[in-house]
Amino acid sequence: MISNLRKAVRLPQQRSRGVDLSHPARSPLGTAVVNCAVYVDGVRQEGDHPAQDAIRRVRESGSGFVWIGLHEPSEKEFAGVVELFGLHPLAVEDAVHAHQRPKLERYDGSLFTVFKTVRYVEHDRLTDTSEVVETGEIMVFTGADFVITVRHGGHGSLGPLREHLESVPEQLAMGPSAVLHAIADLVVDDYLDVAAAVQDDIDDVESEVFSDGGRGRAGAGRIYQLKRELLELRRAVAPLDRPLQALSTQPMALVDPHIQTYFRDVADHLARVTEQITAFDDLLNSILQAHLAQVTVAQNEDMRRISAWVAILAVPTMACGVYGMNFDHMPEKHWTYGYPLLMLLVAVICVLIHRGFKRNGWL
Repeated sequence: MISNLRKAVRLPQQRSRGVDLSHPARSPLGTAVVNCAVYVDGVRQEGDHPAQDAIRRVRESGSGFVWIGLHEPSEKEFAGVVELFGLHPLAVEDAVHAHQRPKLERYDGSLFTVFKTVRYVEHDRLTDTSEVVETGEIMVFTGADFVITVRHGGHGSLGPLREHLESVPEQLAMGPSAVLHAIADLVVDDYLDVAAAVQDDIDDVESEVFSDGGRGRAGAGRIYQLKRELLELRRAVAPLDRPLQALSTQPMALVDPHIQTYFRDVADHLARVTEQITAFDDLLNSILQAHLAQVTVAQNEDMRRISAWVAILAVPTMACGVYGMNFDHMPEKHWTYGYPLLMLLVAVICVLIHRGFKRNGWL
């Protein structure tokens, strides 16, 4: 059972991102309804079931549950579902308008859970304005005989997850809480994938900073952009810790005790992602400081070179300034070899100063 459970909640590496894997049948409740299915003993029942017929069938038989999937429903489209399942108005408002923090709320007869989904945005080269992390939301209403998932955003399709769960009926036989666990595990696994991809970007920036002296392509703008994207990832990951701790440790009537144990595994994975994000942020701070330090060192080296040449050029400037004054009584002014001697003396002094600066590393 343990091995089957873990296999059921982990999808293949190549997930379909941003693809609407809709069921061919549309619910009469509106076009926002992507899928509506009845599961009895973990097996999907044949036929297309409108929501009213599906929940009535489940409650009359006293077994199974209904899983309804929606994508960005409007208030009008969601109204039929709200009335049918008696969802709490506050949770409904959050589900329709989205932009919520990850959370878990308990209402009479249902749980309302919010997950932030993330997707890594592929790019050929990281720039100062590159979008690295794209976020969406999945809201899950969990009851004794129903699961309602509301998805916002162009990614995070639950079609592959539904199909995978249907291949392991003993998982779905545990009821709606099994679906809640599978969604949580999928979301956190995506966090791990995105964190690994962000680490590759950080490694690239780090390599460039330390390979070109911090003055090439890896400028401060790219580092700040990565920090901004990392902050967006942190906002999706960090608030989920409390809901997962509650699901894994607090007894809940709507969560099967066998499933509750496996929420601990999801919480452990989330803790790992949180630690990675903290480490990435610290590493980016160090990279930024190293970059700024290298820029400062490079500027100091330029200033030393400029100062050295100014010192060298000060000698002929001084000599020309002195002998450019119109005084009759000046040393060697009326001597035939005065001019060549002065030029030779200036050249010798300049060469000596140049050698001194070069020996000290200023040139």
